[in-house]
Amino acid sequence: MSRVDERRDRLPATGWAVLGVLSHAEELSGYDVKKWADHVVAFFYVSPALSQIYGELRRLEELGYVVSRAAPQDELRNKRLYRITEPGREALRHWVNHAPVDPTVLKHNLAMRVWLGHLADQDRLRDLAERHVAETERALGEVRTSLLRSQDRPAWSYPVTVLRWCERYYRSELALTRELLTDLGEAPN
Repeated sequence: MSRVDERRDRLPATGWAVLGVLSHAEELSGYDVKKWADHVVAFFYVSPALSQIYGELRRLEELGYVVSRAAPQDELRNKRLYRITEPGREALRHWVNHAPVDPTVLKHNLAMRVWLGHLADQDRLRDLAERHVAETERALGEVRTSLLRSQDRPAWSYPVTVLRWCERYYRSELALTRELLTDLGEAPN
């Protein structure tokens, strides 16, 4: 196995996400990658911080998976634009088709608090669940906004497919949390 293959195999999921965003566009700045990640990737995976994105872009460029160029801006310093290379596209294709898919890990902070409900103030638990409902409704609204912006773009059929899945996921999360609120109302104090 070559050093590039070894480094490719050790690329973190964030690197694959950044490379994946670039696979949907001609050229993007790091800031544009962040905006794209916030409007799609964030609904089903963690949206990386801008500092993580730039770190991954440097790593991807070292691997030859992306190239960059300085693009002049009016009265501002040049911005750097990145695009995926053919080796980058091949590495991403290999990862999508051959890398093992890790099991989904559920780390649900509200569930952890409810699990420890025998130590909790019951009003606090209900408040946490109600806040979770509000946050989930907000996320669902953002997913729906992203869907509306993306639906008429034939090249984005797979991002639209995953956004539809995210919409169903958040609707399900809402239903589960509302049932949890009912269960909390029936729990002994």
